[in-house]
Amino acid sequence: MQAIVHDTYGPPTALKTRELGDPAPDDHAVLVRVRAAGVNRGDVLAVEGIPYATRLATGLTGPRRRVPGADVAGVVEAVGTAVTDLRPGDEVLGWAEGAFAELASARPGLLVGKPTNLTFEQAAAVPTAAVTALQALHRAGPLPAGRHVLVIGASGGVGTFAVQLAKALGAEVTGVAGPRNVELVRSAGADHVLDYTRDDVTGHTGRYDLVVDLVGRESLRTARRVLRPAGTYVVVGGQNPRSLTGMSRFAGALALSPCVRQRLRPLFATRDRAALERVTCLAAEGRVLPVIDATYDLRDATDALGHVGAGHSRGRVVLTA
Repeated sequence: MQAIVHDTYGPPTALKTRELGDPAPDDHAVLVRVRAAGVNRGDVLAVEGIPYATRLATGLTGPRRRVPGADVAGVVEAVGTAVTDLRPGDEVLGWAEGAFAELASARPGLLVGKPTNLTFEQAAAVPTAAVTALQALHRAGPLPAGRHVLVIGASGGVGTFAVQLAKALGAEVTGVAGPRNVELVRSAGADHVLDYTRDDVTGHTGRYDLVVDLVGRESLRTARRVLRPAGTYVVVGGQNPRSLTGMSRFAGALALSPCVRQRLRPLFATRDRAALERVTCLAAEGRVLPVIDATYDLRDATDALGHVGAGHSRGRVVLTA
């Protein structure tokens, strides 16, 4: 099979397209013929091996997993002898190991059926970004209808999902984006859109019940002022990936939260099949749909990861195999 490989940590330019042997899943896994794979910021960081502490798990001197990528959409090619809920020919989306390839191994518990109204490219854009957005919205518990939600970084992959999901949950939504993305965020369903080059977001004192911060531009002490007294500020982005752990902003939220009335909560997103099923159902109903910024051929993975790593993407970036 064709696969994207990195033998050493480094920038996306270090990636190579190579012929590898097909994966050999065990009895409890399935083999997926990859039709599309989503590209996440985390994939870029994994290729570079940062934050540096992550190398304790991924390999100190070089990556243990040569083929990057996790978000996948495709067709089940083969199933292990212990797998009973999937069969060859099923169209699926979810998380796999080494999704930047023509074939990838996956656990059935991390896959769900692909809605017929989604293309494979759209389906591959869903797993990590949509689940992260849903987990952020629920970080302080279920989001009651009528609450006012602020999404900072609303034009990115997670942000466009956060806007749509918050609307689907009955919230009033304000999105923050740059001038070229104002209309994109509005088209995603935001009730109000702020242009961070012209509008003072931190001047909206006491306005929001929930803030999902995907950027981390303002200090937490300043940013929390936009919350209502019982509001929750969820820190998703804004970490420095080139530090040892990349978690200084998370640590700051944990340290400051006991000292103020509002709740400051870091989000450590996880692969959650129940959350994936929920967003997939909303996608099947047409209430939440991926915003695709660009689609690249698998052999152009270097360009795709470079695009995402530079922070230029509006919505999601997808590879097609």
